[in-house]
Amino acid sequence: MRAVLDPNVYIAALISPTGAPGQLIASWVDRRLELVVSTELLEELVTVLERPKFRRWVCLEAAHAFVAGLREAATLVDDATPVPGATADPDDDYLVALARAAEADYLVSGDAHLTEVSDPDPPVLTPRQLLALLEPV
Repeated sequence: MRAVLDPNVYIAALISPTGAPGQLIASWVDRRLELVVSTELLEELVTVLERPKFRRWVCLEAAHAFVAGLREAATLVDDATPVPGATADPDDDYLVALARAAEADYLVSGDAHLTEVSDPDPPVLTPRQLLALLEPV
């Protein structure tokens, strides 16, 4: 199964490794899930993780190592041209374009701007919904 995860899902995984987002990362490590990333997604992720408010949960070194690990081991595809109006938040439109260009099975997010899109292509699931679709170990 191939998925694009919203940067907020990666951040949630770092903050709470035992929660649903953390379990998705574990599924990726176990090769039960293929994660698709792009330069734009990784840049957004590192920019957010560098904010001082995240030092409570993850040090800069660990945040950079996490993003470097994604860059190295996830499926890295070219940035896609955003689809204007694909979501209520223009900053999220690139994620829809990335998921479509990468032929992802799912776009995964906890963001209502994405989860509440009507008739999304590809389908948008929450981390918990995707976990339910993955075969148990």
